[in-house]
Order: sequence, then structure tokens, then C-alpha cells
Amino acid sequence: MDILLKPIVTEKMTMQGEEFNRYGFIVDTRANKLQIKKAVEDMYGVSVESVNTMRYLGKQKSRYTKSGIIEGKSKSFKKAIVTLAEGEKIDFYSNI
Repeated sequence: MDILLKPIVTEKMTMQGEEFNRYGFIVDTRANKLQIKKAVEDMYGVSVESVNTMRYLGKQKSRYTKSGIIEGKSKSFKKAIVTLAEGEKIDFYSNI
């Protein structure tokens, strides 16, 4: 099971990373906090202080087209906010 799906690189998460040493990830919905902590420590070589998780339900979507109304739903996901120990840092832009 792949725990970390992708990092959250938004303006808000970048500010939290600089100010509070927190980083966000989209994770597998079945992963728990201990698995997320171990995955971040293994992948980035940092020590994790705490993990907070949030589950988001998919939103109902509809749009009007020539052929009529199309209805659907966006995907549900789980978000993890990881707080690192003092002095640790993750650089998402090092591979670019």
C-alpha cells in the first residue's frame, strides 16, 4: 500500500511550512497516523513530531451541456498535516 500519494503545495501550506514547520500530504484513506509518520520519516529522512489527519468527502457536481444535465461526484480523500521536529525541513522543489 502506497501511503503518501502527493504533497500539498499551496500558498497556505508553504506559509505553515516556513512558520510552524508543518507540511501537508494527500494520503491513502486506509492509512493511520503511525503508518503516515513512518512513511514520511523513511521517504524524507526527517523526524516527525506529530500527525493530524482530516477526511474529506467528495462533493456532488453537476453541469449543463447541450445533451442535458451531467451529474457526478468528486473523489473523497484524506489529508495529513505533519509537524516536524525543530530544525528539520522538507524541500519539495529539490528535484526540479
